[in-house]
Parts: sequence; structure tokens; C-alpha cells
Amino acid sequence: MLEKLKEIEKRYTELEALLSDSSAVGNIHQYQRYAKEHADLSNVIETFRDHEKTKLQVEENRLLLNEEDQELKALAAEELKHLEEKLEMLEHRLKLLLLPKDPNDERNVFLEIRAGTGGEEAALFAADLFRMYSMYAERCGWKAEVISTSWAGGMGGFKEVIVMIEGAGAYSRLKYESGVHRVQRVPVTEAQGRIHTSAVTVAVLPEAEDVEISIDPNELRIDVYRSTGHGGQSVNTTDSAVRITHIPTGMVVTCQDEKSQHKNKAKALKVLKARLLDRMEAEQAAEISETRKKQVGSGDRSQRIRTYNFPQGRVTDHRVGLTLYSLDDILDGNLEPIIESLMTHYQTEALKALSA
Repeated sequence: MLEKLKEIEKRYTELEALLSDSSAVGNIHQYQRYAKEHADLSNVIETFRDHEKTKLQVEENRLLLNEEDQELKALAAEELKHLEEKLEMLEHRLKLLLLPKDPNDERNVFLEIRAGTGGEEAALFAADLFRMYSMYAERCGWKAEVISTSWAGGMGGFKEVIVMIEGAGAYSRLKYESGVHRVQRVPVTEAQGRIHTSAVTVAVLPEAEDVEISIDPNELRIDVYRSTGHGGQSVNTTDSAVRITHIPTGMVVTCQDEKSQHKNKAKALKVLKARLLDRMEAEQAAEISETRKKQVGSGDRSQRIRTYNFPQGRVTDHRVGLTLYSLDDILDGNLEPIIESLMTHYQTEALKALSA
């Protein structure tokens, strides 16, 4: 690890010199690449330098333990205890920082929320999750844009809603949300006061870049039709809604939220590319070991990941055994306690896998 850190520090120093000498940088795009690489390495280097400084302080205090002055020895022993704890913490942080990074972490995401078992109650909970993620995106300073909606009618829930979330590190924090979200509550239509269990599926897909996913136009069937709104009423007198079918895979994407057919087509193509990238990565992950699949975070989406229990005001994430009695706060977009626990868990698992 030490050798790797020294190599990183050498590269960091080279980048500092390049960025300070404008004549050494060919063009603005090259400068931006250097600046991004420098910024990406900053946290590692700051932690490494703090680690080296602390290690030196530990050695100095250990030498002071040999002094004859009892008061000085006592002070050195007390400070040594804190320094050793800090050193251990910094070593752990460096190991985390050196873990292989998910190449998708900094990407924007498509968040797909679909009502599962539970009928109208599931559709209503899909709307609750849409609101929760929208509020979380706002807390993070991200932009959330609705790509497509399919209303369940009746009481106003969603059969399906697709949202594009744009912002730094969006995928790195939202990727753990993929899976089945279960809700336990008394529906408003339940006269007997019985608790019903419903489910909603969430899929988080990183936005695909054009260089990664190339689609042959001849493999697409594009249909246009009139948009419909809440409850099925017509909201458009022109054929602006778009349905794109990817013939080789049978994937179908629809978009009708824009009044412009061209805008709907562009949005639908973005979603299709994200789904094709997700499929490609899932196929690649299936070819490697189960351990590696855990490292890259390719979990089984059919697995129930979280339960929202309304009578008890409880949220339980089953992957890490975390239970919080702050349901209202979480549904208002305060997902940080859950996401931080999940990130810590998967980082720890990745460290175990590397050291095995």
C-alpha cells in the first residue's frame, strides 16, 4: 500500500506542476482533464500526508517513553494513545480510498419506480417513493426531471414513473436503492383497519454515454401517438408521445411528458441507452465470481431490500439489519442515515474481499 501511495503522490506533484505552468498544457480540454485528475487524488494525498505526519509523531512519543522525567513520560503516553487511534483511523480511510472505484459513480442516473404487488396501494406507495427521492435529490443539490409517467388513475398513484437525476455522485449514492421496497400500512380504503403489505420495485441505472452504447437506427421501431394525462384524459391534440422498441432485445420505452415529439424521442432514447448499458454490465457481471459481483454492486433486484412499516413508524433495511424509527423523516427525503450505512457496509465487504 505504501508503494502505491508514493506513486500516487508522485503523480499528484506532477499534476500540480502542469497546472501551474499553462505553457505545459496543450488545450483547455487537456487542462480540464488534469484538473479533474488532481481533484480526484486530493483526498488520497491529504489523508496520506496526515498519516505520515501522525506516524512520525507516534515514533517521537514512543522515544519519549524512555525519558527519566516521569511527568514527560506520562504526557507522552497519553498523547501516544490518541495518536495511535488516529493512525489506525487514517490507515482504514486510506484503504477505503484505494478501493477500485465504480466507473459509474459520478454519473447521472435514471430512477425507475414501478408499482408491484398490492394494486392501488402499491401505486400510491410508488408516488410516496417518487416524492422521497425527489426531496432527497433537492437536499443534495441535484436536478430531478420527470422522463415518463404512467398513472394508476383512481387515487393518483403511479404504475410507473421514470426520473432523470443529474448531479455530482448521483449514482454513487443512489445505486443501493435498486430492489424491492415493501410497505406495510392500513390503506385508506380499508374499513376493517387491517394492515396490507404491498411492494414497489426501484431500478437505478447510470446514464450511458454515446461512446459506450451505439444503437443502429434500423434496430428501432418508433411509434407516435397522442399523449394522455392523469386518469387517462387526453392532454394533447397532436401525436407527440413516443414509443421506441429495440427490436433485438424487445425493450420498450415510452415518453409523453413533453409537448414536443422530438424532445420525447430524445428522452426515450436516453432511457433506452441506460437500460442497454445496465443489461450489458449485468451480463458481464454474470460471467465472473459471486465475490466480484458483490464488489461491483450487482445485486439481485428481485430481492426485498427494505420495509416501510407505517403503524410502527419504522424503516428496516434488510441488507445491513438497520432499523430506524423515523419513517416520516425518511419519506421527507432524509436518506443519509440509510445510504451512509449501506456505503460503509459494502466498502467493508470490498476490503474483506481484497484481503482474502
